[in-house]
Amino acid sequence: MKIPKEITSIIAKLKAKGFEAYVVGGCVRDLLLSQLFLLDKTITDSDKKNINPMDWDITTNAKPEEIQEIFPNSFYKNKFLTVTVQTESENPELKWVEITTFRLETKYTDKRHPSEIEFAKTLEEDLARRDFTINAIALDIKKDSSFKIIDPFEGQKDLKNNIIKTVGNPEERFSEDALRMVRAIRFTTTLSSFALPKKEWHLEEKTAQAIKKNSSWVQVISKERIRDEFTKIIMAEKAADGIDLLRELGLLKHTIPEIEEGYKVEQNKHHIYDCYEHCLRALAYAAKKDFNKYVRIASLLHDVGKPRTKRGKGKDSTFYGHEIVGARMTFKILNRLKFPKKDVEKITNLVRHHLFYYTPEEVGESSVRRLVRQVGPENMEELLQVRMADRIGSGVPKAEPYKLRHLKYVIEKVSQDPISSKMLKIDGKDIMKILKIKAGPKIGQILDILLGYVLEDPQKNKKEFLEKEVKKLGKVNDKKLLSLAIKAKKERKEIEIKRDKMTKKKYWVT
Repeated sequence: MKIPKEITSIIAKLKAKGFEAYVVGGCVRDLLLSQLFLLDKTITDSDKKNINPMDWDITTNAKPEEIQEIFPNSFYKNKFLTVTVQTESENPELKWVEITTFRLETKYTDKRHPSEIEFAKTLEEDLARRDFTINAIALDIKKDSSFKIIDPFEGQKDLKNNIIKTVGNPEERFSEDALRMVRAIRFTTTLSSFALPKKEWHLEEKTAQAIKKNSSWVQVISKERIRDEFTKIIMAEKAADGIDLLRELGLLKHTIPEIEEGYKVEQNKHHIYDCYEHCLRALAYAAKKDFNKYVRIASLLHDVGKPRTKRGKGKDSTFYGHEIVGARMTFKILNRLKFPKKDVEKITNLVRHHLFYYTPEEVGESSVRRLVRQVGPENMEELLQVRMADRIGSGVPKAEPYKLRHLKYVIEKVSQDPISSKMLKIDGKDIMKILKIKAGPKIGQILDILLGYVLEDPQKNKKEFLEKEVKKLGKVNDKKLLSLAIKAKKERKEIEIKRDKMTKKKYWVT
């Protein structure tokens, strides 16, 4: 296992002063998991992955003031006994490293924050306060770069078996910090990419039952913390499984109950899945295609308004206006979870317009232009991705049928700058001024000829060059000027046809 030199250097300096120091937490988990994954002989080399730890944490028996004496370039402005040390690393992930003194968290009054923090005497006491066994492993790095693994709660065993299990009594751990219940689902979901062959990450039974029993505790957690965990679940490969596990264990109804409203709500003849499963399948497709977070969240929420707009029963039931109701609900959900304003606006926009109608024979370019204006050109690709996820979530075999490809073609066509004299660095008024003539057909003919020059060589679209050409063309007789203008128009039309053919070819449409 490769430990960054910045980390080994900090540990060496602490030990040189007579203190204990260990690498601890998530970085150790990721290092050990990578080793298990890479060394497994049943996995082909092409399928082997490596987790690069993002956060490196160190724990020590040195007190904060002692740490600062060793590392003057540091700061300590918290009550959690954590000193942040600046390194000389060029890697932004290693520029600042947190060093925390062994500690005990003795009392929790709000299921969020320890009301009392005390110094712990040993590493084992410090590890005992951590959330899950796989996060309660430490590395003791020796001078010769060898290391010893300290694992008092058998976290390595749980890593091998893909188990998320609390350190000690799960109800006590969740009572200390209720967010740990959501984190348990997050780890089950995000670590799924590193499940060993024929294994899936899962919750240990007692841990799962404790979450189910005490899921209401999550209501006291700050919405920002819920949002961050939710986003990490959404961005995982098995995002849909993570959302469904939140539902199964009772956490979804206390965080985003609007999603659960669709559970077992049957749809009409156009769908084979209920509202909830349809949205989960849409999210699963968005995750499979590695779409961004906006598309993933919009895919999950695009039909969130259906249960509240359902009228009738069976195959002929309707959901008129569900995209409008869903957009309002999405706006409230994302604001409640304290998402940034730009995220709220973008995702709400995608939900609001996901139901756009398009058939090549019926919808003209003007309607497509109107859609582009409403949604925003910068959001069109993501809107089409939401539609693709919606289609797969409905059980159809193709995410991108002919008419969706044709719409992409029309969107690009109407979004392209038209080939016209407005592209030129000169206009009719300039020509009239240079030639000292009044408005008339001659002005348009000269502009057509100049446009031909620029289309042939864009470098010629400079005012100085064009003004010289205007003077030359001003001396050409009317008959020849008309002939040159007709030829330029014909060449421009050929360019327009060629550009359109290339755009059609790009989207496989005729």
